[in-house]
Amino acid sequence: MTPKRPVYPFAALVGQDLLKKALILNAVNPKLGGVLVRGEKGTAKSTAARGLAELLPPIATVANCPFHCDPEDQALMCDDCRKRREAGESLPGRARPMPVVDLPLGTTEDRLLGTIDLEKAVKTGEKHFEPGLLAHAHRGILYVDEVNLLDDHLVDVLLDAAAMGVNVVEREGISFSHPARFILVGTMNPEEGELRPQLLDRFGLCVEITGLKNYEDRMAVVERRLAYEDDPEKFAREWEPEQERLRGNILAARQRLAEVGFDPAILRLITAVCLEQGVDGHRADIYMLKTAQTLAAFHGRGRVGVEDVKEAAFLVLPHRLRKKPFGEAGIDRQNLEEIFQKHREEQERAYTPPGPAAVEPDSRSEETRSIGEVTAAPADPFPVKPLEFAPDRQDRQAPGSRTRAKSRDQTGRYVRSGLTRPPVPDLALDATLRAAAPYQNLRDKGNLAVAIADADLRYKVREKRIGRHILFVVDASGSMGADERMAETKAAILSLLLDAYQKRERVGLIAFRGETAEVLLPFTNSVDNAARRLAVLPTGGKTPLPAGLALACDLIKKEKAGHPQDAFLLVLITDGKANISLTGKPPMAEVKELAARIRSLGIDAMILNTERYWHEASNLPEISRIMGASHYTIEKLRAGDVVARIGAALK
Repeated sequence: MTPKRPVYPFAALVGQDLLKKALILNAVNPKLGGVLVRGEKGTAKSTAARGLAELLPPIATVANCPFHCDPEDQALMCDDCRKRREAGESLPGRARPMPVVDLPLGTTEDRLLGTIDLEKAVKTGEKHFEPGLLAHAHRGILYVDEVNLLDDHLVDVLLDAAAMGVNVVEREGISFSHPARFILVGTMNPEEGELRPQLLDRFGLCVEITGLKNYEDRMAVVERRLAYEDDPEKFAREWEPEQERLRGNILAARQRLAEVGFDPAILRLITAVCLEQGVDGHRADIYMLKTAQTLAAFHGRGRVGVEDVKEAAFLVLPHRLRKKPFGEAGIDRQNLEEIFQKHREEQERAYTPPGPAAVEPDSRSEETRSIGEVTAAPADPFPVKPLEFAPDRQDRQAPGSRTRAKSRDQTGRYVRSGLTRPPVPDLALDATLRAAAPYQNLRDKGNLAVAIADADLRYKVREKRIGRHILFVVDASGSMGADERMAETKAAILSLLLDAYQKRERVGLIAFRGETAEVLLPFTNSVDNAARRLAVLPTGGKTPLPAGLALACDLIKKEKAGHPQDAFLLVLITDGKANISLTGKPPMAEVKELAARIRSLGIDAMILNTERYWHEASNLPEISRIMGASHYTIEKLRAGDVVARIGAALK
């Protein structure tokens, strides 16, 4: 048997001290709620997670138990092992390496939570639980790459299990639970979309990492990596003394953790930090105290100190500070220093709870001007009505961002069984067995426990949320700079982006001005990027409307190819004064041809005419008919009017 290739040593990682600290703290105290790693690709995220597992000692488990139960700790045992122990049986033990389980993006709910063992069910006629990935990860590390791209319902159940330490399965006619305590390590690239705030808050710790900027550090990364690839065994041996030192520190901190105490003044300090930094909810307070205790244990102290609280703040708060999208997330360091200074000065005096966090002044810059261009700052965004996309004839059952559609593959939540065989067979074993049960006395079962006929077969009907995509095609020509049109247009789009942020809709942004059109933002869940691009969008030049529509058509076609079941909306905001041609034809003739192409894509569309006054000569009503779009002419473009009209167009 080929010997296992050594994993890159955790101690050999260059830089990324905050990432290493967060992982080590979770190894010392798995109740910290895991760590979310936000940052660029190629920054040692997965290498660090696997290296941590090798750094930790093997775990003692009950032999042949699929849940890796601890033979000495009933709190970490499954029901079967607990019953055997209570009956007086001596549980056979064995040591096994710390498990590291990868959660692929294509994982189904069955694979994650566990399901019925099909083979045993058919052979014996009994229902047996087949453990999923959460069972395999018990007492180990569960690594989720690109956690922000997982289906929402999978993230929900994953974080529930991580918080409770138990996986509860209620499905397919079975009810089963088993311990599921693991170190959760999730990674994500923010440019590919954010986690919903409700899910983001569930991670105990969060670190932001980037590529190393120091010459010596980057050179060390290359040198160590080449040395590892040249001779992994030799490289691992060279770093073993440092690995052993870290291992000893972690084990000692685990033993010390239960004895670490804290003074009431420390708890008041933690509360002050969370209030003054403007954190919602109470998870931050809880995790800050747990993290500070773990830091004290790791540093060999018996009580939590002020420095432990300060260190914990930079791990617990960053992903919880954003009150709304489009704001810069990050700790107010000056405010934090003032809090600690106040704590030092008032430790011996009565404590007065701090007031609410001060509202930061609006930091938007004033209008910037260059030759022929004006950049208008957006007006203030505001709440919007939910946008409703037109439902499909068959699959979509209700409007809104919570709309669910029948899944055409094996992804999504199993909601019921049906007789119709889907393109990808997905057998509902529980319903199939129930359908076959009344006829067993009449059938020749051979050596089978259950004889199943074609008429018994039932298939799983799964549902998942429909993806929604909004493409804004914005006229940024010179005429849009008049009468504060662009400022109000930006305010309307920002308001819709706020709504999209809450619902995880994908948004895209195209602007056309001068001689051509430009994709300012491809379709993405990262509405922060859209807001930043929108804020600096200048107006000026002619109106190349054909270029904007052609680019929109191409972008939607590509997006629909990858998301054929999703809903799409094109919002064209323009005064319709096309005066730049793509092919040499009259510009308006090109616009009509492109409008017909967009209609053939089968998407929702609407046109907002920003012209101040109605002109009978306007071609936009005709263009809207060709495109199959709603069309609105408004005397003066106001954000509230835009939102009302978009809401009406999509009902």
